[in-house]
Amino acid sequence: MNLKFIIFFIGIFLSSCTKSSYDIVVVGGGTSGIASAIQSSRLGSKTLLIENSDWLGGMMTSAGVSALDGNYKMPSGFLKEFRDSLVSYYGSLDSLKTGWVSNVMFEPSVGNEILNKIANSEKNLKIIFNSKIDKIKKQKGKWHISIKSENKLEEVETTVLIDATELGDLIPILNIPYYIGMDSSSMYNEKIAPKNSNDIIQDLTQVMILKDYGKDVTIPVPINYNRDEFICSYDSGECSDTELKLWPKESLISYGKLPNGKYMINWPINGNDYYVNSIEMSEEDRISHYEKAKQKSIRFLYFIQSEMGYNYLSIDKEEFLTKDGFPKIPYHRESRRIKGQVTLNLNHITNPYFQNNSLYRTGIAVGDYPVDHHHNAHPNYNKLPKLDFYPIPSYSVPFGSLIPKTTNNFIVIEKSISVSNLVNGTTRLQPVVMQIGQAAGIAASLAVSQNKPVDKVSVRDIQMEILKNNGYIQPFADISSESPNFISYQKIGACGILRGKGINIGWENKTLFYPDKNLIRSDMITGLKDYYDLNKYQIPNLLTIKNISNWIIKVSGEQNLINGDFEKKWNQLGLKDFNLKRIIKRGEFAILIDRYLNPFSKFKVNFKGEIIKYD
Repeated sequence: MNLKFIIFFIGIFLSSCTKSSYDIVVVGGGTSGIASAIQSSRLGSKTLLIENSDWLGGMMTSAGVSALDGNYKMPSGFLKEFRDSLVSYYGSLDSLKTGWVSNVMFEPSVGNEILNKIANSEKNLKIIFNSKIDKIKKQKGKWHISIKSENKLEEVETTVLIDATELGDLIPILNIPYYIGMDSSSMYNEKIAPKNSNDIIQDLTQVMILKDYGKDVTIPVPINYNRDEFICSYDSGECSDTELKLWPKESLISYGKLPNGKYMINWPINGNDYYVNSIEMSEEDRISHYEKAKQKSIRFLYFIQSEMGYNYLSIDKEEFLTKDGFPKIPYHRESRRIKGQVTLNLNHITNPYFQNNSLYRTGIAVGDYPVDHHHNAHPNYNKLPKLDFYPIPSYSVPFGSLIPKTTNNFIVIEKSISVSNLVNGTTRLQPVVMQIGQAAGIAASLAVSQNKPVDKVSVRDIQMEILKNNGYIQPFADISSESPNFISYQKIGACGILRGKGINIGWENKTLFYPDKNLIRSDMITGLKDYYDLNKYQIPNLLTIKNISNWIIKVSGEQNLINGDFEKKWNQLGLKDFNLKRIIKRGEFAILIDRYLNPFSKFKVNFKGEIIKYD
């Protein structure tokens, strides 16, 4: 062969197969992936984000579910930054309250635009769109990844790899143990779980974004259309024997009303949910079922137009700029779930302080949405557990649920973390998933900067960085992140020295810290006994400010606490109503303990929340 031709072909090969090195590679630019990549890049880590589509945001943008479910009173970290950006775009927080399913509604294209704008401002972050993973292998402590992108093969290596894909597709490639479907009631002793396990997952949805065209835009009758398929999607007067709550047609439409005269159609009650377990399917089979789900949504659209009288609503072809006007991806509610260092189950949420493991001490994200499972489209729906809005208190997600037991420097996020099937019904929601992603970015970056494996990074270091970023590690709904004492309350709560109380009021699920209530001696004993020798440092019977201050002096040796101008020190801590004789408040106690004893930093914890070290 001519030498010129050989050189020419070598040049083509080298240009199509480049090699780059990164600190962190995130696969999947969805709700968790983009938060993870932005956070790690902000901490100075050279980060690569690989996204299969040309959008960022996953389920809350690319899948069209642009309604943030939960965490309205606990907008943690990057979640708040994103929400604030929506407020800036639309004008006010109230301007986001367009539908009744959520207090934060927005157009998917706007969410994508905001995320791209934030990402483009990060100098340490590179994003490759329209790409997918070809191969992954690990050699000499580094992940080596082949990326296919527009007929180009790119080779990269990284220290930490993060799976943020919608279905946890890297998990089987790396032979990491995982679960799919419902767990038996005996597996985690969850009383509302089915007796036997199965492979049934939640329905998926091909969401539609409709807009008001101001004229009749009724589509042609779809193939296989039958009005009976959807007649019980609302209170039509023809469904008296159903167990489901049926809403008026006006509520069905206004449920997902978005700004600018648009409507999200993601209706679970005999609407456009579609059942398939596509997790282990080939790409071709997945696409086939996703098309069937689209056809169901189109039939539902015709029903909305022809039966419900909304003939002026139809798919907004300009929202996603796809050929058929549908979102970039289906809305997946469930995926593979890894077998992690710990597994968060329903008992950890409903009764966190009385479990074998104190997982609440290791919280890296918080949630407050009920356990919400969509199974109405399953052919055997009547035989499945009824899990619509099972009430729970607000809760923390433990760090160990992101870390597989078997593989190091690999973090799993999105909806594939180590939780029970039941708990997935609440941790799957956008606000929680976004926080999980941010925590993963922090953990990965700390591992790189400290030159440690991810599983050796201190949980307390990760939590402290979350707090610095205005994030929650404890689910205290009565403590705003803007409170000057927020970090102290969070830290003492994470120690369990003062514990929250979970309550349910209607759809609201809360855990309250009660900083303004008087401290109770029994609560003090319960919280402190794991940290201090209460025989040596006996707790006073009367919990006045003076007595508590003297107790802290004994434990800490901080003799200057009361000597001198204690009132001045009290005020410098942001405390008020100084009176040595009155009973100390819970919040005041938390602030003093944090300032003078600092148990959060001095007592380290492992994945299970066990105290492992004293500095």
